[in-house]
Amino acid sequence: MTKLAIIAFDGTRHDLDVQPGSTVMENAVRNAVPGIEAECGGACACATCHVYIDEAWTERVGPPEAMEEDMLDFAHDVRPTSRLSCQIRMSEALDGLTVHVPERQA
Repeated sequence: MTKLAIIAFDGTRHDLDVQPGSTVMENAVRNAVPGIEAECGGACACATCHVYIDEAWTERVGPPEAMEEDMLDFAHDVRPTSRLSCQIRMSEALDGLTVHVPERQA
């Protein structure tokens, strides 16, 4: 198990034990984290699982691929650390990852 922290917009911290190979979005939905709508179910076809990667993790997580970058054009309040949580697959290298949920989804 790896650790994942999701900080809701209101500041509530959700500390999760997650399986390597699962996505941040899958874990947020499974644990009813508010603010992650995931309307497309993880197909990278919407921008309703938008999160901000904590600055300490941005290099390790890496930048979005072209398809994800295109979908981020539809997200609300995109920032340099914006990613779609359906595209971040947990691994031992991301053990302890922290992400923040924006005020609202697109």
